[in-house]
Amino acid sequence: MAKATLTISSKNYSSWSLRGWLLAKFSGLDFEEIVTAPDDPSARAEILLLSSSILVPCLRHEGATIWDTLAIAEYLNELRPDAGLLPADRIQRAHCRSICGEIHSGFTTLRASLPVNLKGHFPGFKIWSRAQADIDRVWFIWRDCLEKSGGPFLFGETRTMADAMYAPVVTRFVTYDVKLEPRLKAYADTIMTMAEMQEWIAAAREEPAEIEELEVEY
Repeated sequence: MAKATLTISSKNYSSWSLRGWLLAKFSGLDFEEIVTAPDDPSARAEILLLSSSILVPCLRHEGATIWDTLAIAEYLNELRPDAGLLPADRIQRAHCRSICGEIHSGFTTLRASLPVNLKGHFPGFKIWSRAQADIDRVWFIWRDCLEKSGGPFLFGETRTMADAMYAPVVTRFVTYDVKLEPRLKAYADTIMTMAEMQEWIAAAREEPAEIEELEVEY
């Protein structure tokens, strides 16, 4: 049987590719990576936040083609229910789906003003007030989840789709030197030190700097 494939774009710049890749890793699905070229127009549009229809990541498995990140998460949860991509408790599942939906469709100012750039580091980066409002909302979501679950992940001991969905936000906070209170810093450190994140970051650092627009501070 053919192995599953996951089409992604830049590991340094693409938040959606990271989400889909982490979801597949968390599920335990055996898959092959297909990386779009940095000069591919659709990949460039996605990375530069210009695309209204993001077609990466794209998971292909046993005749299914899934290109929406939340749809990938739900598909993998159905395929590998024991992986724990959704919490076992009904109320927690609803909460998990809600915060995943929020990051999927919202936080546009945060995305635009603090783009993912794993090789970059900008101490003292000036954050716009509207971006700070998005950051405050992320902090509230994390704080609420961690207080209820006890951590170390958003819904307790097991990594869920929520941790995959918010992982690129963690990298943004590292890149742009966003200060976190101790409990939130501990969560961010937990995400950044996961073996999967370390693998992704190592690959990102090997990429050439192809997207000049994201190499400047703004």
